[in-house]
Amino acid sequence: MSLQETLLNYVKQAVKSDFKIELETVEFQATRKEFAGDITVVIFPMLRFVKGNPVQIGEIIGNYLVEHVAEVKAFNVVKGFLNIEISDAYYICFFNSIKDNKMYGFVSPKAEEKAIMVEYSSPNTNKPLHLGHVRNNLLGYSVAEILKASGKKVYKTQIINDRGIHICKSMLAWKRFGNGETPESSGLKGDKLVGNYYVKFDQEYKKEIQDLISKGGSEDDAKKHAPILIEAQNMLLKWEAGDEEVVALWKKMNGWVYEGFAESYKNLGVDFDTLYYESNTYLLGKEFVAEGLKLGVFQKEDDGSVWCDLTEDGLDKKIVQRADGTAVYMTQDIGTAIQRIKDFPDVGGMVYTVGNEQDYHFQVLFLILKKLGFEWAKNLYHLSYGMVDLPSGKMKSREGTVVDADDLIDDMSSTAEEISEELGKLDGYSKEEKKELYKTIGLGALKYYVLKVDPKKRILFDPKESIDFQGNTGPFIQYTYARIQSILRKANLNDVGAPDGYRDETQLHPKEKELIKQIQLFPEVVQNAADNHSPALIANYTYDLVKEFNSFYQNVSILGADNDSEKALRVQLSHVVANTIKNSFGLLGIHVPERM
Repeated sequence: MSLQETLLNYVKQAVKSDFKIELETVEFQATRKEFAGDITVVIFPMLRFVKGNPVQIGEIIGNYLVEHVAEVKAFNVVKGFLNIEISDAYYICFFNSIKDNKMYGFVSPKAEEKAIMVEYSSPNTNKPLHLGHVRNNLLGYSVAEILKASGKKVYKTQIINDRGIHICKSMLAWKRFGNGETPESSGLKGDKLVGNYYVKFDQEYKKEIQDLISKGGSEDDAKKHAPILIEAQNMLLKWEAGDEEVVALWKKMNGWVYEGFAESYKNLGVDFDTLYYESNTYLLGKEFVAEGLKLGVFQKEDDGSVWCDLTEDGLDKKIVQRADGTAVYMTQDIGTAIQRIKDFPDVGGMVYTVGNEQDYHFQVLFLILKKLGFEWAKNLYHLSYGMVDLPSGKMKSREGTVVDADDLIDDMSSTAEEISEELGKLDGYSKEEKKELYKTIGLGALKYYVLKVDPKKRILFDPKESIDFQGNTGPFIQYTYARIQSILRKANLNDVGAPDGYRDETQLHPKEKELIKQIQLFPEVVQNAADNHSPALIANYTYDLVKEFNSFYQNVSILGADNDSEKALRVQLSHVVANTIKNSFGLLGIHVPERM
């Protein structure tokens, strides 16, 4: 039983004993720094049931706890708040119970529990990954790792959008203007090469629009009837009909893109357990459109298009198949969800990591799947996130104004190099060690800056601001971890005895106690982060832990402690803090350097 559960039981007993009232709940919170105490019982909510002065009620409960709970050392009452002081012996006992557990805070999955599938990245094969994809990948990967740490079995996946008009635009532009150019002949990554032709298509399309307008046409008509767009639409119809030449070109260009994506994912440090392709799943979606028509979930219009009327559910009518029989995104997403459950029968829920501009789409998708009768549809979650902006403004793929993910990663390493050289902290490092460290710091800075923000909020990303060795940044936390490793090397952890039966309980230094209390929070933070699909909770917990350690480091002597027992506890406390930093940063996909 946890300490809070023990206190809950005894607070209820105290109220029942003195006031003959049975409380259903008791509100606890951490004691504010300016007051003596560790855990606070909030008296005010009890006043609905217990009549009396809140200070007197607090005094009665406090005395009862001191008398009946061994861990309670003392108490004080401030207005309606009962601040409870917990004995040092309790914290020492707790610390001894977890100090050798390298996976402290993590829970092993239960065999009988259903798995969760987390989807992220899900790019189009007509352009390279950009800054928006970076936030998506970092969020999805981190949430998958956090869910795993909370005790869930997790599959990481993506749906690759490898078909549709946007793909045909790149294909057509390459066919017209490419002169047989390949990644090998150009020296470009395959995804960048294909992305260049997506931009080229847009440039030619705009020229044709202006030409049609100059001949007296309206802008709307010009946009619809530009010859290059009509040719791309015809190419899509040929692809859906299985035209050999079009399919061969599609396979070749997508192959280039996949090689480029694989390199970007490796650089970013994310991975997947399984991949899905829209070109495979949209047909299954069409099968279920036909099934939904039989069930009355969908209706066919006079022009042959198929819709789902969700007006009675407070939504709108949604098209699920075009009049010409071609699939829309909704068709593909229906098919993909169903295919995943067929492939992984142990999956009982899914998390979709997709930007908040698609909020409505996922409301509709989840509702349609429920109407089609799938029980698991109630366990679908849209991990909606805000866009990433730059000081220079919004990005547009088709105009070629995006921040390329690979370039961003390289820039972060360069910025880390520049700042590290200025600080002069890397004497004695080889050239290779420096290069690896710059990448670790740069990527850590990027990931932390993105993940410390609540997913729902927009981010204004400033690379320089993210690489700062002070404040709430990745490099600051990495530097603290490296500092602890230096302390542990000097102390030689293996030679330090265990602090079991440590000292008289009154001798625990307040900074030691505060640090142990912060460590104690970690398992709860992991569970909260999993429940809320929020890496920000992990990131900001880690920053708080590091601040607490630095305060401890500045106020007590670790290696110069007064006796061996004191030194043992402080060294091992430092070791547990470092391990917790490493584990929590691992949940964010961030590496920590042993030296810095």
